[in-house]
Amino acid sequence: MTIETLYFDNENWNFENELVSDKNTINLVLVFGDTDVFENPAHYEYLKNLYPNADIVGSSTAGHVLGPVVSNKCIVASAIHFEKGSITLNTIDFKLDDDLEVIARNLVAPLSSENLQSIFIISDGLHMNGSALAKGVNLEKENILISGGLAGDEARFEKTLVMANDIPKEQRLVAIAFYGEAFHVSGGAYGGWEEFGAERIVTKSKANVVYEIDNEPALALYKRYLGDEAKDLPGSGLRFPLNMKPSKNAKTRIRTLLGIDEDTQSLTLAGDIAQGSYIKLMKTDINNIIDASEKAAQNIVQNNKNTALALVVSCIGRKTVLGELVDEELEVIEDTLGKNVHLTGFYSYGELAPFSSEASNCELHNQTMTITVIYED
Repeated sequence: MTIETLYFDNENWNFENELVSDKNTINLVLVFGDTDVFENPAHYEYLKNLYPNADIVGSSTAGHVLGPVVSNKCIVASAIHFEKGSITLNTIDFKLDDDLEVIARNLVAPLSSENLQSIFIISDGLHMNGSALAKGVNLEKENILISGGLAGDEARFEKTLVMANDIPKEQRLVAIAFYGEAFHVSGGAYGGWEEFGAERIVTKSKANVVYEIDNEPALALYKRYLGDEAKDLPGSGLRFPLNMKPSKNAKTRIRTLLGIDEDTQSLTLAGDIAQGSYIKLMKTDINNIIDASEKAAQNIVQNNKNTALALVVSCIGRKTVLGELVDEELEVIEDTLGKNVHLTGFYSYGELAPFSSEASNCELHNQTMTITVIYED
């Protein structure tokens, strides 16, 4: 595997490192960027002309990863040549009234399961219900490591875009399937958030919208917990997600706030919260987040010392808490995995990954560092 990197700095495309002289050998280009720049069709056209035989895939982000830093460039790209393994893409567009679970099944169903090692998914981040996405792909593909994330738009929550061998579009999903025994794929995920306050019950909800908690208007109760922070909603909600269990003995899942509705006094989350679920508010600090990223990296089974690809998807809420120290959660990953592992990825509106490499099902996470590392023999 060889990887070369380039970036757009608001004026020109530039190489950070150029390794492959014959651009025709590049199999995959992963590209992430600021929404307002990323949506310009000229950038897709530039990359397609540069790498004519490559699949070009990416998204708008809430921060894009290039190596152990969140890049300050408008767009970053990693161009990858696989020496033995191969990839296949499937892309699907959806409408707002579509059954999103069916859309998710249709995304991965055409991908052959023969010699399939892993699937990485990038989705519109505002119009896709991440819970339905995870449920749908699990129904179609069993015992395959499926990971990915929901595209971001900084903290604006206005428009998210996906690029998949075409100019960027809203309401799009893409799946990258990795094939071949030469690929060895390992994943890690860890949150690092702490519960606080009383455990409460969701008494009225529909899909990812919560209307009542303990028979109180959900937004009013949430504001009461946040105190002075409530004046900055919905942005301040990124620092106070909900910990959710669908039943008393179920595994917990973190749900990030995406929006509020003053008229209905409701909270819109980045994934479903069923009526009857148990919830608690959560908080964190810088040390917990960095420690969690290290633990996620420690879950990776390191196959060899050859150049490898790490697909990093972390949450905008973690970036918000870390502020200027955001690079530290990426640096600790590089320190753990080694400099032979190239980091690329994005800060998202929702992360897709199993709870661990041993778990078979893909789950929707929020406020979680997820890492998928692809080694090649």
